[in-house]
Amino acid sequence: MTRFRLTIEYDGAGFVGWQRQANGLAVQQALEQAVAAFSGETVTVIAAGRTDAGVHALGQVVHVDLERPTAPLTLLKALNAHLRPQRVSVVTAASVPADFHARFSARARTYLYRILNRPAPPTLDSGRVWHVAKPLNVRAMQQGARFLIGRHDFTTFRSTHCQAASPVKTLAVLTVKRQGDEVLIRAKARSFLHNQVRSIVGTLKRVGEGGWAPRDVAAALAARSRAASGPVAPPHGLYLVEVAYGRRLTQQPRRAKVEQKREHEFEDD
Repeated sequence: MTRFRLTIEYDGAGFVGWQRQANGLAVQQALEQAVAAFSGETVTVIAAGRTDAGVHALGQVVHVDLERPTAPLTLLKALNAHLRPQRVSVVTAASVPADFHARFSARARTYLYRILNRPAPPTLDSGRVWHVAKPLNVRAMQQGARFLIGRHDFTTFRSTHCQAASPVKTLAVLTVKRQGDEVLIRAKARSFLHNQVRSIVGTLKRVGEGGWAPRDVAAALAARSRAASGPVAPPHGLYLVEVAYGRRLTQQPRRAKVEQKREHEFEDD
């Protein structure tokens, strides 16, 4: 038995999300079918984070166990062949120790949200950016974002369907910058609540349009109420861009693993 770590990218349009569901094709299902077509084995592919329907990934990390002896490059090429015509691609493949876990070994996840901020709607990037025609004040959005950095109770920015045990998360990075016609919002944390990033983006967009002052973001956070949040940004502007791991992939004490599992349970957007 060999455990493989795969980095994958996918276009979230047309998928019901990462996780296998009864109401349509999921990215997880597409990968598992590709593995079965190549190896004849029925497997469960585990991801670093679950993405909602319409959310994209440039650096999703997964792991899968295979009985069949396989070189990583062979696996990469075979899976990509069997994934056609799905908009999913295996970018890298490597064998890893048996105690590596795509989800529980992860130390940080980084998301990028793209807002196209111009009067004209997108053509080539349709379905990959949130089009906001009204000019956004990026400086005001940056000021509002600063209130959210650090360890907080993020109940305000949490989906009512979120199943995480605790609303307390540590947001290590939250940046807002303009690049041409786009406003790019980047968020990094060990784990996220369901809809946390999209709720934050929708709130900062309200600040950028002048509907809220930057300090209103702090008031919304302190309210610890879903009703205090701005709108939830649409999924098609969101990308999982990176999952970071430690240098050593070694067995951890049982207690540490339990605590880590609690921290990572039901994270993602």
